[in-house]
Amino acid sequence: MMLSTPGLAKNLTVQVSDIDLTRPGNIMVMLYTKDGYPKNHDKAVSIQTKSASHQNINFIFPLDFEEFAIKVLHDENMDGKVSKNWTGIFPSEGLGFSNGATLNFGPPSFQKSKLRFSKTTNVINIPIIYP
Repeated sequence: MMLSTPGLAKNLTVQVSDIDLTRPGNIMVMLYTKDGYPKNHDKAVSIQTKSASHQNINFIFPLDFEEFAIKVLHDENMDGKVSKNWTGIFPSEGLGFSNGATLNFGPPSFQKSKLRFSKTTNVINIPIIYP
């Protein structure tokens, strides 16, 4: 499996939509190859953060991987990780994933979230889903 596609780099715009402006904090967009997805933020290939100040925010990433996945977090308390609700199991902050993947008794797998370089458009929309 070829992960990097040298010479084929292009910019990918990730449009994060449905941001709840009544919630404070930042929007984090994380670009991953398979390694570490989606829990280990330290293994993300690239992370960008912007203030949650608009309902839709664009992030631009240079892309040169054949297979990748994206995780979006509305980091309300700005601690850089997904906060849990009172159960300690379910997230209390908004999340979004590439390829329309959703939470289902845990985060989606790389397989469900992955996109292919050769089949992507230059703009991918990921809506945030709140608990």
